Amino acid sequence: QVQLVESRGGLVQAGGSLRLSCAASGRTSSRYTMGWFRQAPGKERAFVACISTSGSSTYYTDAVNGRFTISRDNAKNTVYLQMNSLKPEDTAVYICAVSLLIGAPTNQDEYNYWGQGTQVTVSS
Repeated sequence: QVQLVESRGGLVQAGGSLRLSCAASGRTSSRYTMGWFRQAPGKERAFVACISTSGSSTYYTDAVNGRFTISRDNAKNTVYLQMNSLKPEDTAVYICAVSLLIGAPTNQDEYNYWGQGTQVTVSS
């Protein structure tokens, strides 16, 4: 069993940066893939990024590739999402998730544990 708690999001102007963190508890998640999803107003939850168990491999949706960076600190059971060059279309609730699969899944159905979500708003 894994519980995931995201840090507080925020309100950022377009072009700004923000870093989110997600701390896992209850069961170590260092052996699992960790990822970020987001759900924008009126849209379905969508994949953002994921990182392999060792942190050596990362994957991003095209919409954030080159702007966002996912990382993890297994000693702290924490995953981070550094968001740079933010755009209004990045506005969403960002949700941390853990997958028991050892690959790098991008489908939300492949994730087993979910955080409560944190609001990120980017103004134009």
